[in-house]
Amino acid sequence: MAIKNRAILVTAPSGAGKTTLVRMLLEEYPNFEFSVSATTRAPRPGEVDGRDYFFVTEEVFDTMIANGEFLEWEEVYKGTKYGSIRAEIQKIWDKDHVAIFDIDIMGALRIKKELNQNLLSVFVAPPSMEVLYQRLNSRNTETPEKIKTRMDKATEEMRFQNIFDVKVVNDEIHSAYQFLKARVEKFLNTSH
Repeated sequence: MAIKNRAILVTAPSGAGKTTLVRMLLEEYPNFEFSVSATTRAPRPGEVDGRDYFFVTEEVFDTMIANGEFLEWEEVYKGTKYGSIRAEIQKIWDKDHVAIFDIDIMGALRIKKELNQNLLSVFVAPPSMEVLYQRLNSRNTETPEKIKTRMDKATEEMRFQNIFDVKVVNDEIHSAYQFLKARVEKFLNTSH
């Protein structure tokens, strides 16, 4: 099957489960490869530089912006920038692999514009805002203020859910994954 320069973009409000679904796809499909983004935020426990993100200083990030190294970038939260690196995406495509993006809504909208022809865009939605709050709170990685910021942002982000190719409601992770996998298979078997 021809998969040249194909990409799958998974986006969601923070805590909806997009990273878990992306990891499940990566485990099942050996020709899928995670597009590692750069970020100015500090690593969370267990995160590895170069695997989860390229953790860089604000100065390095700004130099990358100036040099045009990003396909897209966004200041997702005040003082915290994320960006998809063109060279990383090209490395994936040079191996004839499918690039997988796990990014925020605004970055996803930019990638959708850039790569729309060979892209499957997926929005992962929580079953409810109450469940989303519980998930964020149970992480034990955020202060109450940060959780409130994420919830406010999630309310805004939910307005974009219907402009993506696929909407996955993550009520139960295994059924959400089966739904996503069926849409991914259809995308891979459609010639572009």
